[in-house]
Parts: sequence; C-alpha cells; structure tokens
Amino acid sequence: MKGLRVRRPLRLTASLMAAAVAAALVVTPHAAMAVTPPADVLVEWNAIAVGHITGTAAQGPTVAFLHLGMVQGAVYDAVNGIDGGHEPYLRVPPAADPTDSMEAAAATAAHDVLVGLFSTPPMTNPTVVADLDTRYAATLAQITSAGKAGGILVGQQAAARMLQERTGDGRFPAGYPAPAEGTDAGEWRRTPPSNAFEPAPWVGTVDPFIIANPAGLASDGPNALSSADYTADFKEVKKYGRVDSTVRTEAQTFAALFWQANGSVLYNSAFRDITDRRDLDIVEAARLFAMGDIAGADAAIACWDDKYRHSFWRPYTAIHEADGDGNPATVEDDTWTPLLPTPPFPEHPSGHGCISGAIVRTMQRYFGTDSVTFTATGTLNGVTRSKTFDRLSVAIREVIDARVWVGFHFRTADVQGRVLGNKVAHQVIANFEAA
Repeated sequence: MKGLRVRRPLRLTASLMAAAVAAALVVTPHAAMAVTPPADVLVEWNAIAVGHITGTAAQGPTVAFLHLGMVQGAVYDAVNGIDGGHEPYLRVPPAADPTDSMEAAAATAAHDVLVGLFSTPPMTNPTVVADLDTRYAATLAQITSAGKAGGILVGQQAAARMLQERTGDGRFPAGYPAPAEGTDAGEWRRTPPSNAFEPAPWVGTVDPFIIANPAGLASDGPNALSSADYTADFKEVKKYGRVDSTVRTEAQTFAALFWQANGSVLYNSAFRDITDRRDLDIVEAARLFAMGDIAGADAAIACWDDKYRHSFWRPYTAIHEADGDGNPATVEDDTWTPLLPTPPFPEHPSGHGCISGAIVRTMQRYFGTDSVTFTATGTLNGVTRSKTFDRLSVAIREVIDARVWVGFHFRTADVQGRVLGNKVAHQVIANFEAA
C-alpha cells in the first residue's frame, strides 16, 4: 500500500478566513488526524466486486450497475462517515470516530454488501462467499492501524444499512411478464439470430437510488417514420452498421467493438485508472466511485423505463421491413446484418447513451473540467481491448457514434440517451454535496 497522505486543505474565502484562524487555535482530535490513507483497498475491492458481479454472476451492465451502486454507495458512506467531509448517501451516517480506519471500513462495507448479495436468491453462491471471506481476511491482515476495529464496525453499519435500504427494491421480481411485441411499422419485436427476450426487462421498475421520478426524465421519443430525421438516421446506420460495411473504417470498427463490452466493466476500470493517475486518496476515490456507479444505476432505471414506453424497433427490423414503413425514402434490404447480433430489447433511447451520458457528466462535475485522461478496458467475446481518452467529451461522442457503427441504434436514440443521462447526473451530483 502507498503511504498516508495529508489531506488537501479546503480553499477558504475571505469571509471564512477569520473563523478558520480562530479554529486553528483549538486542537481537536479530528484536526490532529489530518492524514488520509491512499485508495488501494478501495480499488482492490472494486475490482473484486466487478469481477464477481459481471464475471461469476454474468450480469449485464444494467443489473451490474444496480449492484455496484450498492457496493460503492456503502463504501462511500463508511469512508465519508469517518471523514465527515460530504453528505452521506443514506443521510444517516454510521457512528464513527475520526481515528477509525478508513481502509478497514471500506473493505468491510464492500465485503459485507457482496456477501449479502451472493447469499440471497437468485444470486446465492457459496463459492463466491468463501472467496470474498478469504480476500477480506487477507485485506484486514495488511491493516495494522489502531483504528482497525472501529473501522470494521463502521463498515458493517454502512453495509447493513445499504442492504436493508435495497431490500424489496424491485430487483429480480418473480413472474415478471415477457415484454409485449408489436407487428406494425416502428414497433419493437425480437430479432435474429437468437429471437430472445432480455433477462432483465424489469430494470425500469426498480426503485431508484437518487432520482425522484424516472418517468420525469423521459426522452423526447423516436422520430416519426415519415420524417427527414428518421430517413437520415436510417440511411446512416444502414450504411455504417452492417457487418460487411465498405465505408466503416478500421478505427470505427474497433470503437464499435470496444464500447460493446460490458459498460460497468469499462467505466469501473476507468475509475480505477483515474484514481491511480490522479493519486486520489480513499476519501476522494470513495466519492468518485459512488457517484459514478449510482449515476450508472439510476440512468439504467430511467432508460429502461423509457425504452419500454416507446418500444421502438431496432435498425435490423426497420431495414428488413422498410417497404412497409410508409416512407418512400427508406429502402428495404432483407440481407442486412449488423456488425454484432442485435440486443434483445427496444431501441429508443440508447442504454449506453443513457449510462455513458450520466457517468461522463458526473465525472465532469466531480473534477470541474472536461480535461480528464483515462484508460478504459473491457473484454468482448474473449478479446480484451483498452482505449485511452484525453477528454471526457471525446468518450461520450464516440459512444454515440459507436452505437451506430455497430448497427444497434439510430443516432437520435444515442443523442437523446445522452440527454436523459445528463438529467440523471444533475440529481446524483446534488446528493453528494459538501457537508
């Protein structure tokens, strides 16, 4: 582990200077502990969480963000409960002392939430629980500070409150009906080759973490089939998104495949990379990870609520059935195939656009700048790809393009998804204000 860091002082305005000077004359226990551990333990347990949630449990990004939001939200409340610098997520901070170990608190919170998840159907997995216990013991063995026992208690409180808060939140509902399919032009139906329904159409009905009303963030909706905007979107995805496109470049193909990796894996790898590049301490990193994953979770909820409201058809269906859409400018092609198999849920708005829009805007506000360099890494069909960006806005623009290049979305769905995600971010950011 890296050594302890001195906490960066808050920037004082002139109006606060006199109070600050007076306060400096009184030495308190919290003032004496003006050092904060590095984020190594937090980063380690984030990687463990992502590995088991997306790997062992094989959860797609929408469900994975729900559970990563729980893990990182609890870690944040545990660490912030000791630091006291920002508002707690669950509004009631765990009982903590400034001398408690933030590292022990973070590891315990992550461990206990994950154990709770993997001890409850349908995620029950004793092998994962045993692995978590082994890793937790190894982490605690490296923590030798006097506040270790206190930190463990803080982490236990934060995890217990999170698990209680999310009990009965609508995840994994029994007997959830299969989504309705349409037959008319513009209506969603399943697509080859799988002709499958998605495993988690219920995501849009889950209780949000922060946003007040998912329906209140709804997108403007897809373009009318007879409109010039729809025609332009149709022609673009037909040209660039087909598997054997002659106009899509090698770089565009790489981007299309890169962004098709699990979004929760991509963005959490980015959070870890940024933490290392910027040498964030455990307090700073706890806030970044919680804001990012909770933004992703609430964006998924709002997006899936909107998707099944519009239930708009995918480019695959639109291109194969264009002769019946009432638009003479769209030409049918029953041989058209996208670069990758079409996802088994409605098209509008773009899920990646919603989630990426929320996370990117959250990071822009967190850092106070768009100029953030990061590398994201993900695996698709056994191939691991990494990509480095020097600005957050470059990443979100590429996401919008990539979903067209892979043949999954009309551009309007990506753009409107980003707008929906931005709305989510504004509410998430306000929840993590300074205390």
